[in-house]
Amino acid sequence: ATGIVCDDELSPAQMNNLEHELECKVMDRTLLILDIFAKHATTSEGKIQVELAQLRYRASRLVGLGASLSRLGGGIGTRGPGEKKLESDRRLIRKRITALKEELSQVEKHRELLRTGRTRGKMKTVAIVGYTNAGKSTLFNSLTHENIYAANQLFATLDPTLRSLSWSGVGNVVLVDTVGFVRHLPHELVEAFHATLEETLEADLLLHVIDSHREDMHEQIAAVQAVLAEIDNQVPVLNVFNKIDLTGEPPHIGYSETGKPNRVYVSAHEHLGLDKLTLAVQQLLVGQCQQFELTLPNNFGQLQHKLHNLDVIQQIDYDEQGRSKLYVQMSIEKLKQLLGEFGVAPDEILNQEQAALFKPVLEPFEQTN
Repeated sequence: ATGIVCDDELSPAQMNNLEHELECKVMDRTLLILDIFAKHATTSEGKIQVELAQLRYRASRLVGLGASLSRLGGGIGTRGPGEKKLESDRRLIRKRITALKEELSQVEKHRELLRTGRTRGKMKTVAIVGYTNAGKSTLFNSLTHENIYAANQLFATLDPTLRSLSWSGVGNVVLVDTVGFVRHLPHELVEAFHATLEETLEADLLLHVIDSHREDMHEQIAAVQAVLAEIDNQVPVLNVFNKIDLTGEPPHIGYSETGKPNRVYVSAHEHLGLDKLTLAVQQLLVGQCQQFELTLPNNFGQLQHKLHNLDVIQQIDYDEQGRSKLYVQMSIEKLKQLLGEFGVAPDEILNQEQAALFKPVLEPFEQTN
């Protein structure tokens, strides 16, 4: 063998001793992951994050050759050896790390500005996370009809890709494709990619994509949960079991004891179950959907336009007075929000039975009074 790769992190002494005994190049798990990241880094942000992680890794593994690499002070009355080459290298690495941290802080400020703009525009954010090679980018492409790079390889995606998506029943959503996780993800990488991982912390919902065809599926799920715990994630998670075309599982939604969806079975590659995913996201972001019959006079065009943009209109008819009769499928919470936004009373456009759903329920003591 001309090289040995150890599936664990090695200390500097262990690496040196192994190279001395085996007389070939030795790499540990962390160094291999960093090399793959360096190969796939194409954007300036990706290169900064990878270089920072590499420098942090190298800083603790610098090895000098003692006095032979020291700088001797010249002249009368010198105090012996000067700064050693090892110390010089460490100083240069520290300076470079400081400079890279400053560049990353600018990236974080830029991302924070973009997120503030999205929050001001009341746009929901959905982030796709998961183990590397679970099919995150393929799902992203299927939902957005984009063609971002997706391949059957580790860490094909390094930088977060954001796209605006008009999601049926939810409205405009920002969908985020993030870097893939892996077991024993080096701590240097988690720190270096903090600006990228912040996109998951600021999301309204996480889609945890799982390769359901893998035998070690549960280990991969645990690895992703460990990374999310490390970055202190508190965002609701919907488990998306991908690649059901390989397992034979039918597309369906699974519900928790509270009645909320907590898992969906899909195939991003074959476009199976994406309607189920849409329904689950709808229920989690805007609530349980039901059908409403709206009768809109001609001067309610803006409200009809908004409902059309939300993609919730199932059917449109017209009555004898020429008013639009819309059959919409949406949550009562979202419809309440819309009616409040346009200053419309429920009994103006809904039948008596459905308008009653919007009236506040009186507390028992209020009824008594």
